[in-house]
Amino acid sequence: MKTWTKAINIYAPIENIWRLLDGSLADLQKIMPQVVENKPMKITEEVVGSVYRQKYKEGKRIEEYDVETLEYKNTPDKKILKVGFTLANMFEITAYYELTKINETKTSFTYTVTNNPLKWFVKLFLLFASDKVVVEFLERVKKVAEAQY
Repeated sequence: MKTWTKAINIYAPIENIWRLLDGSLADLQKIMPQVVENKPMKITEEVVGSVYRQKYKEGKRIEEYDVETLEYKNTPDKKILKVGFTLANMFEITAYYELTKINETKTSFTYTVTNNPLKWFVKLFLLFASDKVVVEFLERVKKVAEAQY
């Protein structure tokens, strides 16, 4: 299993960034353009346990998987969203998004990804995996949120 954690300060209100993570498909696509569908399959009142069927375009292929909400907190000063899914029967992935309000126009964003290989030969790929994708995602969220603000 491999885990990456990165944090960045974004010059935008916490609610603007939260909408990108916990809003409509159109909002989600601004920071995850490869997601082509995000359909609710099971919605719980407390959000945790909710499941969305997500379709993700990788080149010409479209992967389909169920994303379960594992943790959820939505307060004015702190917002947390943790989701988990299995990708191509090869990886168990969790993504943890944490937003902390610094002031009205500045937010701290921490992103943690855990990647657990389910097949022995996939473990070799993880040995050489870098944090490049995590850093690029943080930069994309920052760019979109600041441009909208």
